Amino acid sequence: MDRFAVIADVHGNRWALEAVLEDIARQGIRDIVNAGDHLFGPLDREGTAELLMPLDLPSVAGNQDRELVEYGLGLDDRYREWLAGMPPQLELPGDILMFHGTPAHDNVYLLDSVRDSGAVSPASDAEIRERLARVSQRLLLCGHTHIPRIVQVGGSLIVNPGSVGLQAYADDSPVAHVMETGSSHARYAVAERTGNGWHVTQMAIGYDVESAAKAAESSGRPDWAWRLRTGRAFQ
Repeated sequence: MDRFAVIADVHGNRWALEAVLEDIARQGIRDIVNAGDHLFGPLDREGTAELLMPLDLPSVAGNQDRELVEYGLGLDDRYREWLAGMPPQLELPGDILMFHGTPAHDNVYLLDSVRDSGAVSPASDAEIRERLARVSQRLLLCGHTHIPRIVQVGGSLIVNPGSVGLQAYADDSPVAHVMETGSSHARYAVAERTGNGWHVTQMAIGYDVESAAKAAESSGRPDWAWRLRTGRAFQ
């Protein structure tokens, strides 16, 4: 685990995942870890699962993985069982901890805070420390917000690689707000251990966005199509 790729929030976007996996392979990176939310969405759940399952990546379950396991939502039992086997957090060699939202909650943002007005701003060190509780690993990997971030808090470096498959969304919890990157690029991160600590590179990869957007439209989700094409939550 001295050099590896971090992916998260694929959300069934097979086209984005294919491009990211190809880019990772091009760099000669063999190790990949996945911070959750694998299949949920109107794109290509089955195709995405068939790409990921043979890789047997170290993976944690995201909040919408949990929802698919609990409620099915039309997902084949084979894929549900695969998701059900993923833990909520995973310790990795080299003092690394991976989880989806926070160590305790898969549906809570770690590095961002939603204010009462619906505005989203970077979380303060105090907010992050409270959400981390007693977690103290040197490298912490998370997802959930879909926003690429690298934050140092105390002795821990926290990395959110952003989303492979969905660059903007709207949510109503805890209050109505949007998360958006402003571009269609598939996102992931590369972490490399050096003599000066962890070197982290955030990656933004072009892919066949139009095929993914057309799949969303065919599933009756023009909102997803817009978000895929633009990285913006609303027109």
